[in-house]
Amino acid sequence: MLVPRMPAPDLAVRTLDHGEFDLAREAPALMTLVCFYRGLHCPVCGGYLKELERLTLSFAERGVNTIAISSDGEERARQMADKIGAGQLRIGYGLPLSVAKQWGLYISTSRGKTSIGIEEPELFSEPGVFLIRPDQSVYWLSVQSMPFARPNFNEMVQALDFVIKNDYPARGEYSGAV
Repeated sequence: MLVPRMPAPDLAVRTLDHGEFDLAREAPALMTLVCFYRGLHCPVCGGYLKELERLTLSFAERGVNTIAISSDGEERARQMADKIGAGQLRIGYGLPLSVAKQWGLYISTSRGKTSIGIEEPELFSEPGVFLIRPDQSVYWLSVQSMPFARPNFNEMVQALDFVIKNDYPARGEYSGAV
């Protein structure tokens, strides 16, 4: 189980318009926000990623790089990028599900077509949002087993102002006996 302050697993994927993404080579001023999303089939993901696209510059102003990643192939990732009007947000694709599991993401099986008429992949990961420090340690994480009630990106931007001002440490790091 991933916990704050521990090293993040390796993460390298292709992106649509920004070359290869390799977390180990990221050099943000503050952190990298990694948003794992379910895929093109998910109507909730579309709205969620639109919000992240809208706030990507706000994150950048605070020293936070952003990327959204799914296990979709390039064609479906491109359709999602077009759907959300991605211009600033990097879109990664081809996430191996074995890597998704290393990140603690839940894996779901297909239930056919979704409410927007798009077939779910046979297997896909559920959402997760992570803030990773430049030293590759986990600062913050949220992993979900359902597509609903995700962390609010606007609130995260506001929280980052507090984190920066107060040099607030990662919390939830204790993993000893209780």
